[in-house]
Amino acid sequence: MGDVVATVKIMPEDPENDLKLLKEKIKSSIPEGAELHNIEEEPIAFGLVALKVMFVVKDEEGGTEIVEEKFKEIDGISSVEVQDIRRLM
Repeated sequence: MGDVVATVKIMPEDPENDLKLLKEKIKSSIPEGAELHNIEEEPIAFGLVALKVMFVVKDEEGGTEIVEEKFKEIDGISSVEVQDIRRLM
């Protein structure tokens, strides 16, 4: 099996959340077997900014679920939504 790159949209609980701190928490929560690729900011509305996180995991059943669960455990995160999964060649 190969690898897949997944993009998840992370919504902070509050527009006042420190995005720099939230990014550091995301980076430190990547589990073994996953590799962080990129974190981008996406303005939503009224000062709220979502984080789009791209990471690489093995192409197997439940591959992204472990990473999603780790992100959901971080204080300051309201929701985690998978937006895209693509197989790497």
